[in-house]
Amino acid sequence: VVGDFILVDNFCGTVEHIGLKSTRIRSLSGEQLVFSNHDLLNSRIQNYRQMQERRVVFTLRINYQTPYEKLAAIPSLLKEIIEAQGSKIRFDRAHFKSYEPSSLDFEIVYYVLSDDYYLYMDLQQQINLAIFHRFAEEGIEFAYPTQTVYLNPVCHSEPNEKA
Repeated sequence: VVGDFILVDNFCGTVEHIGLKSTRIRSLSGEQLVFSNHDLLNSRIQNYRQMQERRVVFTLRINYQTPYEKLAAIPSLLKEIIEAQGSKIRFDRAHFKSYEPSSLDFEIVYYVLSDDYYLYMDLQQQINLAIFHRFAEEGIEFAYPTQTVYLNPVCHSEPNEKA
């Protein structure tokens, strides 16, 4: 319906007009997109306005030098931070997901109990700031792409001299 925010293929925007032969959508960058209704019917349409809650999944990459005790505490720290954001959010889980080449990865999932995109972004920002602050207090460091090279000293003997 008019006013719905939809995603069609790689295009997204708000429905402005639905006619007999075509539908006009205003994209986020401001231009008007015109779709034939035939094309719309043959496409997959994601309607974000019909969403009742928003599932959020994000990853935190932690430094390999983090002690075991601090790693083990991260899921409960994250749960505490997310639940502290109030009644418009529901914590789902936080797990040590994988060993990556330059990080220990934790996957976090929560739900925003609204379809409001601005509320979602405000909550994600508050969570990110709280994580940054709490991890600094706990001495937990974030990882960034690095590579460590270990050099093995090799003994070189003098070449045999022939007299």
